[in-house]
Amino acid sequence: MSKGIFITATGTDVGKTYITALITKALCDHGINAGYYKAVLSGAEIINEKIIAGDAKLVFDCAKIEKEPNDYVSYILKTPVSPHLAAELENVTIELNNIYSHFNRIKSEFEYITVEGSGGIICPIRLDGEVIMLTDIIKKLGLEVLIVASAELGTINHTVLTVEYVKQQGICIRGIILNNYDDKSFMHRDNKQIIERLTGIEVIAMVEKGAKRLNVQNDMLCSLYKEI
Repeated sequence: MSKGIFITATGTDVGKTYITALITKALCDHGINAGYYKAVLSGAEIINEKIIAGDAKLVFDCAKIEKEPNDYVSYILKTPVSPHLAAELENVTIELNNIYSHFNRIKSEFEYITVEGSGGIICPIRLDGEVIMLTDIIKKLGLEVLIVASAELGTINHTVLTVEYVKQQGICIRGIILNNYDDKSFMHRDNKQIIERLTGIEVIAMVEKGAKRLNVQNDMLCSLYKEI
């Protein structure tokens, strides 16, 4: 049976894909058959007239996974806007059951699979006759979450609100990772302490800007994943 976890964030451009890549690389470096999945990607790259799921490619390149990145994203949309709007503009109908079926096929390839979300936790995926939010995907796939947050000013507000929303949705939070962390910054150190105090959730890793590896013991990292 595979094990999985879902990576979400306090907002867009916090470093969710970067952290996902470091996590996947850490597992692969320990000889674990680790993989990646993303349900919906908007803002895809166009290289040599071919659409490329850039987030998946970054993870696969970092972890040295020799597979076709596009095959591990259910919906690849070109427009760099919220998934619900990109799908509307591109005349694509996103189906939750299709995501579920695709994920179940992909997870069978890997011992550990890291699933990356789209944007922040409150991300509309479909808002026409049917409403699909990012949290609906998390629940459908039966996953628990890691939250990626910035270490910078404003992160206490963003992180606490994200944690409270996830809890309201009945989704289990396995930990928080602070990105762009500077241990010399008294503000960053204080942000970590206050986030843990106000949320009751452990900050399991502080990742310095440009870090090439995740400073988390492999046993601890593996323990975050849930059988699915």
